[in-house]
Amino acid sequence: MTSTVSIIIPVLNEADNLPHLFANIDSLNPTPQQAILVDGGSNDDSIGIIQSFIKESTLDNYHKVDWQMIESRAGRAQQMNAGAALATGDILLFLHADTQLPIQAIAEVTTAIKHSEWGRFDVQLNSRQPMLWLVSRMINWRSRLSGIATGDQALFIKRKLFEQIGGYPKQSLMEDVELCKQLKGVAKPACLKSKVITSARRWQQYGTWRTIVLMWHLRFDYWRGVSADNIKARYYK
Repeated sequence: MTSTVSIIIPVLNEADNLPHLFANIDSLNPTPQQAILVDGGSNDDSIGIIQSFIKESTLDNYHKVDWQMIESRAGRAQQMNAGAALATGDILLFLHADTQLPIQAIAEVTTAIKHSEWGRFDVQLNSRQPMLWLVSRMINWRSRLSGIATGDQALFIKRKLFEQIGGYPKQSLMEDVELCKQLKGVAKPACLKSKVITSARRWQQYGTWRTIVLMWHLRFDYWRGVSADNIKARYYK
C-alpha cells in the first residue's frame, strides 16, 4: 500500500508567495493527500488569500489536494506542530511558504521512506548569482556530511516517528537543527538529490557574504550552547 503525504506549511505574511505555493503543490504528480497551512498571525493579506483559495478549491474538481488552514501562535516550531496534529498522512512533509517542490516530490518521498525513517531534499537558492549557486552547493554538502538539514530543504518524516520524538522542540529558532539531531539518533536521513527551489531574498537583501558569516556564526554559537532566544534576536536584528 502506498504511503500518503501531508504537507505542513507555516505562514507569516507570505501574501506574495502564496499564489506560487498553491500552483506548485497543485502541479505535483502525484499530488499529496493533504496540505495544511498554519498562519502564525499574519497582518498582510495572507489569511484572506488562503481562505479564498480554499473556498474556490472546494468548488473546483481540478484540485485533488485536501487544503486546510488553521491559526496558531507565531513561531515555526509551534505552527508546524499544530499542523502535524491535524495531519492524516503517513508521512509529514514540512515546507516553507517561499520554497517550491520538484514536480516528482511526492513520488520520491514515498519511495525514500520505504528505506529510511526521514529525509530531506537538496536545495537551490532562487538566484542566478554564481556566489549563491555555490552557497546552495555548500548547504547540500554540509547537510549530507553532517546529517543535519534546514527547514528550507523540505524535511519529511514518518508521522509515527514524529509523534514518538514529541515533534519539533519548543524553541524560537534552530528547531530544524535540533529536530535533526534527535532523528539522527534513530536513523540516517534519506538525502534526495532532487532540488527544492527556495527564495534568496534574505541573501539579496542583506548581502551574500554578510549573510554567510552571520549564518555560520549563529550555528557555531548554537553548537556551543547559546540559547535559541539569543540567536533569534540576532538573526532578526
